[in-house]
Amino acid sequence: MKKAIFLFISSWIFGLDYYIPPEILNDTFYEKIIDLSSRPTVKNILEIGSSCGEGSTSAFLRGISKNQSKPRLYCVEVSKTRFEILQSSYQNHPQISVYNVSSVPLRDFPKKKDVVNFYKKYDSRLRNYALHDVLQWLEQDIRYLTTSGVNQNGIETIKKENGISCFDIVLIDGSEFTGEAELKYVYGAKYILLDDILAFKNYFNYKKLLKDCNYKLIAEDLDLRNGWAAFEKIE
Repeated sequence: MKKAIFLFISSWIFGLDYYIPPEILNDTFYEKIIDLSSRPTVKNILEIGSSCGEGSTSAFLRGISKNQSKPRLYCVEVSKTRFEILQSSYQNHPQISVYNVSSVPLRDFPKKKDVVNFYKKYDSRLRNYALHDVLQWLEQDIRYLTTSGVNQNGIETIKKENGISCFDIVLIDGSEFTGEAELKYVYGAKYILLDDILAFKNYFNYKKLLKDCNYKLIAEDLDLRNGWAAFEKIE
C-alpha cells in the first residue's frame, strides 16, 4: 500500500513525464501474463499502460518468447518520457510494436462529477487519497492530452494499421480514468486482464465482466496491490 501511495504522489507532483518503477513484477499477475501469452492460440496482444516496459511488458515478452505462434505485442504508453524508454528497450524485438498514443479520445474521459460520485458512493481504494488530489490527477491527465499532441485514438489506430478486428489478450492498466472506456473498444477479446479492480480504473469493468455471460473469471488476487483479475471469453 505504501508503494501505491508513493507512485500516486510521484505521478501527481511530477506529471506524466516522470519515470515510475514497475508495479506488476514477479507476482501472481506477472505469472498469469506469462502463462496466457505463451498459449499457441494467442496471436495478438494489446497492453494498455506499458510505462517504461519493465513490468507487465517484460512478462508479455517472456510469454511470447515461448509461444510457437510468435504473437505480436502492441504497447500503448501516452507519456512521451516513458515511451522513449520503452521504445529504446524493445526496438530490437520484432514481435513488439510500441505506440506513443492515448488509448481513447478525450471525449471518453469521465466527467468530474462522475469521479466525485464514485468517490463518495463506493468504498474503493481511491479513498486512500484526498478527493481534491484525485480530481487534480484527472485534470492533469486531461491537460496532458490537450497539450502533448499525441494521437487520441490509440486503440482504433492500432486495429486499423494492423488489420485487427479483435485482440486475443488485452491488459487494461493505463490511466486511472479510462478503464471503463477502454473495455468498450476491446470487448470481445479472448482474454481480458484488469489491474486495479478495487480502484476507479477497473472497478466497474470487474463487476461487469463477473455478470457477463460471454466471459468467465479464470484468476484473481484481491489482496495484491489494488487487486487484479483475468477473464476468458466463452467460445
